[in-house]
Amino acid sequence: MSNGPEQSDTVVVQFDQVTVRFDGDTALDRVSFAMRAGETRVLLGAAGSGKTVLLKTAMGLQAADSGRVLLFGRDITRMAERELFELRSRVGILFQEGGLFDSLTVEENVAYPLRNQKTRQAQSESETEESVREALRFVELEHTLQQFPSELSGGMRRRVGIARAVVTEPGLVLYDSPTAGLDPITANTIMALIVKERDTRNAAALMATHRYQDGQLMANFRYNPHSGELQRVSVNGDGREGSTTRFMVMREGKLVFEGTQPELEASGDPYLSKFVLKR
Repeated sequence: MSNGPEQSDTVVVQFDQVTVRFDGDTALDRVSFAMRAGETRVLLGAAGSGKTVLLKTAMGLQAADSGRVLLFGRDITRMAERELFELRSRVGILFQEGGLFDSLTVEENVAYPLRNQKTRQAQSESETEESVREALRFVELEHTLQQFPSELSGGMRRRVGIARAVVTEPGLVLYDSPTAGLDPITANTIMALIVKERDTRNAAALMATHRYQDGQLMANFRYNPHSGELQRVSVNGDGREGSTTRFMVMREGKLVFEGTQPELEASGDPYLSKFVLKR
């Protein structure tokens, strides 16, 4: 089954002067940061600034040209693909638009990570089915088991994508534009589920987004397991609990800002100001 939640002082992912190049063009330029269990990083930046490349590099789907990437304390920078299998089983990812397989049912889509991670302890079919149902209950879509992605709304497909990302109970979840193309109400529903995953399982969340509101929600709200709802714990990300969320801004492959919501909003830099929701 799962590896269980990470300890709060565990460094889940760390970049140390990481550079990635494509045909001579620099996609990531000496990027450094570290995340611990239960922490959130909200990744902002213009299109082509390196956000998606950073997510892929974090789980070894893209190799670094220089620098080091550590995942759950292990250096994956030069790790062979076979060696990466076990570590990747501890990472969930929600792709842009959900990234579901059109030819598979919802049940088969969510079960895919469980059935294709050869390094995980084998589950019986009944255990896999229960894990899938639990993940779909988490996103309130258990009734869609036998449906195909084409039969679901955009918001429902995104929720199924979250179920697939969290079915292995990963210690790190990567979100690539989780609310892109959704209406505001549906986008808030998706964000509430992301906060719920972070807080109920102490998972680290690394989220690339174009919506500053998504970052505000992550910084200022926590999931209350007693009420089953989100509750505000800070204003402008400056409360004790909100301090686990930090904003990172990319520009042409460089990490040009890392800090709290108040620090980002106080910046007079014209580029940073583009990503701050004006009041």
